[in-house]
Amino acid sequence: MSVAKVIEIIASSGKSFDDAVEEGIKEACKTLNGVTGAWVADQKVTVKDGKVDEYRVVLRVTFVLKD
Repeated sequence: MSVAKVIEIIASSGKSFDDAVEEGIKEACKTLNGVTGAWVADQKVTVKDGKVDEYRVVLRVTFVLKD
């Protein structure tokens, strides 16, 4: 039997939503073992001087706990 846990993280990028997701997963995998998936719970942008400044995503990351 496996037990999984879901945590919520926020990641950002100056390039795109896709890049924010990639960066968030990469950082999560540095400290979490057994990451099996993630989903985007929310996304938003920050605006500076009338232009998109930063892309932000809220990720829910799933990882399996060790026995």
